[in-house]
Amino acid sequence: MITSLAIVLLLGIALSTLCRTLKIPHIMGLLLTGVLLGPFVWNLISGELLQLSPELREIALVIILLQAGLSLDLKDLKKVGTASIILAFVPATFEILAFVIFAPLLLNVTVLEGAIMGSVMAAVSPAIVVPKMVRLIEETYGVQRSVPQLIIAGSSLDDIFAIVLFTCFAGMEKSGQVNYLQLFDIPISIATGLVAGVLFAFVLNFVFNKARDLGHEFRSSQKMLLVLGVSFLLMAIESTLEGKIAFSGLLAIISMAVGLRTIAKRSTVDHLISKFGKTWVGAEIILFVLVGAAVDINYIAEAGFAAVLLILIALVIRCVGVFVSLVTTNLNMKEKLFCALAYLPKATVQAAIGSVPLSMGLSCGNLVLSVAVLGILITAPLGALAIDLSYKKLLEKSNVNEIEAEEKDRVNILKAVDKAKN
Repeated sequence: MITSLAIVLLLGIALSTLCRTLKIPHIMGLLLTGVLLGPFVWNLISGELLQLSPELREIALVIILLQAGLSLDLKDLKKVGTASIILAFVPATFEILAFVIFAPLLLNVTVLEGAIMGSVMAAVSPAIVVPKMVRLIEETYGVQRSVPQLIIAGSSLDDIFAIVLFTCFAGMEKSGQVNYLQLFDIPISIATGLVAGVLFAFVLNFVFNKARDLGHEFRSSQKMLLVLGVSFLLMAIESTLEGKIAFSGLLAIISMAVGLRTIAKRSTVDHLISKFGKTWVGAEIILFVLVGAAVDINYIAEAGFAAVLLILIALVIRCVGVFVSLVTTNLNMKEKLFCALAYLPKATVQAAIGSVPLSMGLSCGNLVLSVAVLGILITAPLGALAIDLSYKKLLEKSNVNEIEAEEKDRVNILKAVDKAKN
């Protein structure tokens, strides 16, 4: 496994650097590394590493969600609260409906099989979208109207919606029975995830403050490990509660990070953002190489041109759903177009659940997996490239001095609250 890790890191860095030199998204180099090294091409990744792949991908995703949450200001989320909820459900619904309508026509499948296919493809990839939105926040593009924050919040909820619907549709196909009660898992998982995240944010902040008061303040690295440990605990809670109570570990993690940004000392938040930013450099390589390794290119030929056409039609209809979601917002046409482009990439969710129908023994399993593989190969580079090429043209860059002034006001308020407590 050590040899495999060495090859993954070295080739991943080499190809991602080559992509940057060619002015194309570096994740294309990482995905290509995974495809080439994976079991379906050169087969140079050890079985032990492939077995750990789901857990390693989850760890990397946790790291970027923590960095995203720590970069999100609560007042910005309040601005986009309703819009982010609509953005989480409407575009995914439009895309699923596109598959329900066009999959039977193009691929000769049933309506329910089209719905399964659509729910697999409906989830946007947080692993691609979130780090790019974090970079936009750092570069202050679109932050005046909270565009990156809107996309981060919406994409986090979007995944929950798509996965719950996938579970529901796949169960219906397997058993032949409709279980509408599963749809209640969506609001329940959101509510429980938010509550747990906020609760653990207060617990962590209390621990940090108590240690400081006792003269044993944690080092920044220790704080990072504590936050990471609690995040893993939240993911474990999701696994433990599966089938009992709907709970979203990923939403709990991002809400915990937002909570910490709101109540913790500014220096603590800055140090955590810095630490997770550095950790993401390595985690990103592992994540996207392993996503690429999960792609079986043998299924591409099986899917054919009809599947490519279906994916493209669904993407266009999804973009319409994004515009519909943003009708009531104050975003201009350029900003709405950017949101539509940012909602294109697919990767992590499709790599995780694309093969599930096949393992369940569903007759559409091979076709669903083929469409998922094609979806990753088409939308991941297309979406990443669209974001990189468009954000400077479509979004306004905010004045850094104005943002710093707002941050100073926030710090002064927190200091005043601390003095009042003492």
